[in-house]
Amino acid sequence: MAKPNEVIVRGGERGFATRITARGHELIADEPLAVGGTELGPTPYDFLLASLGSCTVMTLRIYADRRGWPLEGVTVRLCQSRVYEEDCEECDVKSVGIDQVEREIDLAGPLTEEQQEGLLRIADRCPVGQTLSRGIRIVPARAARLSDDGAPPESDARYP
Repeated sequence: MAKPNEVIVRGGERGFATRITARGHELIADEPLAVGGTELGPTPYDFLLASLGSCTVMTLRIYADRRGWPLEGVTVRLCQSRVYEEDCEECDVKSVGIDQVEREIDLAGPLTEEQQEGLLRIADRCPVGQTLSRGIRIVPARAARLSDDGAPPESDARYP
């Protein structure tokens, strides 16, 4: 049973595909075929961008709704230049990771210029964006547990 605000990620015996469980929702992360993945889902960096993009959209929706502004839709496009698999190969010898994200926001609806400016200003205040901008401390990993048969707990043979 997952704890509140807990995300569980499981990988199989081979390959990069991982099963992600968050609040009862199941997702798959993987790598592209070109780097040895099976293309079953987005890469971890894709999920990071998706997290920032979805938080941006939700923040703009909350802000516009509370003010009664006629925001009819939001599209956020995010781009970064790092390749997750390449970063993994070098992570034990150098600092790796995304150092810049380009974000483009398209607003739909009969918004005034002042409303558009207000929405673009608040986009930079979304909680995930603030978290990424200020940095986050990651508690070091705890020791791994093995089940009685030597397999990782709750492994799933469906994922390579």
